[in-house]
Amino acid sequence: MSAVNHPVPPATGTPAGSAETRLVVVRGNSASGKSSVAAGIRDRFGRGLAVVAQDNLRRIVLRERDRPGGANIGLIDTVARYALGAGYHVVIEGILYADHYGEMLQRLVDDHRGVTRCYYLDIPIDETLVRHASKADREYLAAVTERELRDWYREHDLLPGGIETVVGSDSTLHDSVDRIMRDTALSELAGRDT
Repeated sequence: MSAVNHPVPPATGTPAGSAETRLVVVRGNSASGKSSVAAGIRDRFGRGLAVVAQDNLRRIVLRERDRPGGANIGLIDTVARYALGAGYHVVIEGILYADHYGEMLQRLVDDHRGVTRCYYLDIPIDETLVRHASKADREYLAAVTERELRDWYREHDLLPGGIETVVGSDSTLHDSVDRIMRDTALSELAGRDT
């Protein structure tokens, strides 16, 4: 297979969104609750909030392995910027390893003109395994084993610069969603009618 040329992401300084848009990044290991938090924020807010899920874009849309320089990195950036530009608030969620996605996320955070907050769900491996085992999707449980979870796990994989709020395993789903809604003032904004 020949080499693939991926589009170059926008240079730092390319404005994204507006002063009214909110950008939330929720990162953490597999089974840490990222998708549940993103869904909880959307449920609480209503229409007008886009969830940009790494798994959907990488695994479903592109069917790509997670690797440095992957096409999904630029696609996540493009989708988030497009949604922000269309006036949507955006929640980006995924494992989003710091060494693969950190540069893109930092550029997006720097370029976003509205309120931006980043969170890292810091869940110990033992709790990760318990949470994974509680998932209802039996096919997924058969495909993703304890071995994969341990291989993927990165302890304290924080983005450089201290831009993330660390959320520990003692924070319930309800508490985490409440916190993000307050921190971003999404709790004070109304969703769209259509």
